[in-house]
Amino acid sequence: MLKIGKLPISTFAFLIIIFPWVARQIPGIEHYTDIMVFAGIYSLITIGLSLLMGYAGQISVGHAAFYGIGAYVSGILTARYGLNPWICMLAGISVTAAVALMVGAPCLKLKGHYLAMATLAFGIIVFIVFNEETEWTGGPDGMSGIPGLSIFGFYFDSVEKYFYLVWGFVFAAFIFSVNIIQSGAGRALRAIHSSETAANAMGVDVSGYKILVFVYSAVLASLAGSLYAHYLNFINPATFDLFFSIKLLIMISLGGMHSLWGAVIGAGIITFLNYEWLHYFEEFEVIVYGAILLVVVIFLPDGLAGIPDMLKKRLGKH
Repeated sequence: MLKIGKLPISTFAFLIIIFPWVARQIPGIEHYTDIMVFAGIYSLITIGLSLLMGYAGQISVGHAAFYGIGAYVSGILTARYGLNPWICMLAGISVTAAVALMVGAPCLKLKGHYLAMATLAFGIIVFIVFNEETEWTGGPDGMSGIPGLSIFGFYFDSVEKYFYLVWGFVFAAFIFSVNIIQSGAGRALRAIHSSETAANAMGVDVSGYKILVFVYSAVLASLAGSLYAHYLNFINPATFDLFFSIKLLIMISLGGMHSLWGAVIGAGIITFLNYEWLHYFEEFEVIVYGAILLVVVIFLPDGLAGIPDMLKKRLGKH
């Protein structure tokens, strides 16, 4: 049976399915369904980052750029040209994949902090383009008029409907990613993470696998960006800045980089913190996120997903 950590995916799916109903029954938390829409959108990105960073060991501080490319391509084609949103989402994925291939091919030859700096530079460049190009993106004022999504006359025109759409994509991405991890490709990624030299010696196409997982993670970020754009019907460059890339790193660090389950949980926790409590400390938001990352690095190096193993080790000593 396919599981998320120790939890069968069917059980987790059931909990997600009943979430909007439960939120309606409890006064004061109806808006949690809306927050969970964003948690699902961010989970798509963190699932890809978990494969890229946790399994392949490749650092990226620029995935906000891919998130933004998906949002803007889909937004521009639908709002300015009136094209079908689903086709535009595919166009966004295609453009993002092409950009990721062009960026990844040279950047993934770098290692460690050099790779981090390269992806950081890429993210900053893309943000500047979004912010300064006014004819297509609307510049700092953003872009409005992005239509919602519908299929065969069924409109995702409520929070609950969009909730199920987003989490349907999350489950599809999760299951596909689990299959990657359990396949020969997953073993190759883990070998690359352990030692690229040893992986090369075993006949693993190191550069090929690194580029593939980089493009895959970018595609998930692009899909998330398109879903975000069609949910809010408005986008602006501030959403896709450097700080958002850092938030993504905090999400997967908190949940556990080596766990897809951790990627989803980390995205959920940080999203709830952001929308429920951190807006009260807006001036200290960066400090709070920094403190969370510091605590995780020191006390939970494997994130929340690593707590069961950590407890087993400690209890085993007694």
